[in-house]
Amino acid sequence: MNEPRVFRQNRFQRPPGASELVLVRHGESEPLVEGTSFPLVDGHGDPALAPDGQHQADLVGARLAGEPIDAIYVTTLRRTVETAAPLAARLGLTPRVEPDLREVHLGEWEGELFRQKVADRDPIVVQMFRQQRWDLIPGAEPAEVFTARVAAGINRIAAAHPDQRVVVVAHGGTIGEALAQATGSRSWAFVGADNGSISRLVVSPDRWVLRAFNDTSHLAGS
Repeated sequence: MNEPRVFRQNRFQRPPGASELVLVRHGESEPLVEGTSFPLVDGHGDPALAPDGQHQADLVGARLAGEPIDAIYVTTLRRTVETAAPLAARLGLTPRVEPDLREVHLGEWEGELFRQKVADRDPIVVQMFRQQRWDLIPGAEPAEVFTARVAAGINRIAAAHPDQRVVVVAHGGTIGEALAQATGSRSWAFVGADNGSISRLVVSPDRWVLRAFNDTSHLAGS
């Protein structure tokens, strides 16, 4: 008599040709001192990492150094470059730049006003959180433009790295946007990832799959 077939529960496997993107939010950036402003790079505020942020970057490097990593990407803003540096040094990799994954442009609030407006609960901030739209800020990047460029950046990296694992050090807004697109959720459902956190996204030509969000186990006690 033939033995009955046994059907185990399937485990997730990365589809052939897909890329696993390890999305790291940069470490905590330096505080804004009232009466000053951050330098601008292509119109975007460009603070450096705070000491705590540098420590977070070191912990990210230690966490990911044991994984097979084929490439590291950063944005045009130095907080991502500084966050990637410890991991890049451990692996001997030179980070590549993907400008389309830079943070959402905050219009007239870039450089100094955004943090102040949020702290003061400005009426526009209240409405912004209620509607989950960055572009309620005067002069901010339109939602459809932000959505399109984040998708372009993710797809470009994935297309360059089929069957590979890639670390992408980016920003809270862009990571949130990418994961919202992957899941079809509300636009800000994944906004708020912690500094130094790790999320994982598997990208193939016909599907994006969210595998992890806001993993901070490596930051315990930091």
